[in-house]
Amino acid sequence: MTILSIDTSNYPLGVALIDENKVIGEHITYIKKNHSVRAMPAVEQLLKDCGMEAKDLTKIVVANGPGSYTGVRIGVTLAKTLAWSLNIPLIPVSSLATLASSGRYFTGYIVPLFDARRGQVYTGLYEFHDDQLTCVEEDRNIMLDQWVTKLKELDKDLLFVGNDVTIHESTIKEILGDQARIAPFVSHNPRPSELAFLGVALPETSAHEVLPNYIRLAEAEVKWLEAQKNS
Repeated sequence: MTILSIDTSNYPLGVALIDENKVIGEHITYIKKNHSVRAMPAVEQLLKDCGMEAKDLTKIVVANGPGSYTGVRIGVTLAKTLAWSLNIPLIPVSSLATLASSGRYFTGYIVPLFDARRGQVYTGLYEFHDDQLTCVEEDRNIMLDQWVTKLKELDKDLLFVGNDVTIHESTIKEILGDQARIAPFVSHNPRPSELAFLGVALPETSAHEVLPNYIRLAEAEVKWLEAQKNS
């Protein structure tokens, strides 16, 4: 079983190959360039470096959001195209769950976070049970202060992970105090190999069934719907 994972849902671009419980190869970049022109070459280079071809793949796992509207669309479109052309299953995984997996050894709740602008965040609540990541609160788009106020009611320590945590750190600390832990820098970026392993445990789906999970509409869509309503 050889699984390819693809994550272009946020600033980093990551692809990985795993075989059963072993990482074969992993490619991650953190440079500010368009994922649309780099994602497929990254897949091709990874396959070449690992001495494999696309026909060797048995499954594809994709981070289907939330995150950057354009980034999510690019990754899902690429994954769907590959899975359809190879006639293999495609498994969508939450981008927030992938980020939360970096807190594997934390004993409290894990709070992955992507900034959504205007005081809002994409977030959820996760924890590990017997080395398995479980979702405690579903992924959502919510005002940061409203979210951390809700979290304050929980009787557990909270580990915040994600590059965008620094944007909101002062509010998090002000409301939660010592209950909030900020993950070290190395934990703030999702690993595409973790994405692949998360996908192994999920049900298989076909390429046609997988859709981006934006959680909220893009600003352009909101404006278009408002214009239609007012016309």
